Amino acid sequence: MKSNRILLSLALLLTIWIAPAYGASKEIIELQTQVSQLAQQMTQMKQSFDERMGVMKNLLEQNTDAANKVTAAINELQASLNKQQQDRAGGVDQISGQIQALNDTMDELKVRLAKLSKQLEDMQAAQQSLAAQQSQAQQQAQAMAQAPPPDVLYNNALRDYNGAKNDLAIQEFSDYIKFYPNTDLAGNAYFYLAEIQFKAADYRKAVANYDLVLQNFPSGNKAAAAQLKKGFALLELGKEDEGTQELKHVIQRYPRTTEAAQARERLRKPSPATPKARQ
Repeated sequence: MKSNRILLSLALLLTIWIAPAYGASKEIIELQTQVSQLAQQMTQMKQSFDERMGVMKNLLEQNTDAANKVTAAINELQASLNKQQQDRAGGVDQISGQIQALNDTMDELKVRLAKLSKQLEDMQAAQQSLAAQQSQAQQQAQAMAQAPPPDVLYNNALRDYNGAKNDLAIQEFSDYIKFYPNTDLAGNAYFYLAEIQFKAADYRKAVANYDLVLQNFPSGNKAAAAQLKKGFALLELGKEDEGTQELKHVIQRYPRTTEAAQARERLRKPSPATPKARQ
């Protein structure tokens, strides 16, 4: 309970601190809500865990006591058997049957104890997993609280990209994707990262980032350009068939765009006799 109160206090302080600093952006509010929900789930999980733990501990104690009693009874019967064997040969079978029944009961108790132990382990693992999720959400909330507002971060990245400060732009676009992955401008950030890689002749990484634009932001304003440049990058890698197919898709999907005109112009150029794959 003490740890839950601390977590709830941290979430409240984080909310009070973030709200005036960044105007309670939608992403942070959503994350704070998730943290609060996780904290509530953690409290409920702990209450349920404590209740079930008490019940299971009681069952374990009862089963252990029963097992001890059975063991004592077996020992007594064994002693009695040893004594009666000297005087009563006819009673051996009956006592042996009782001992076998007690041994069977002991085996059943062992199975029950093993099941209860497994349930306890599963509950402890579930509690640890929930605590880890809550910790991860809190870390993400703290990271977002320290991040610049999305428009400031994106504009800084775009300014450095246009100023050919590629290392700084890469870091800023990567930070934007990290902190604000679900915004529309995240697709632009992937595109500009691919553009930097394309200019550096790192065509494989460029293709991967162009693909992220097409897969995650198919209706974004960089979709046509991403498919065009993906086709160019594939051609640079010597993948003529794949690159040509991408350029044809540009013409089909965006027939009246500048990208479609560039795709037609590239398709009219003769292919090299021996395509050379590049890095």
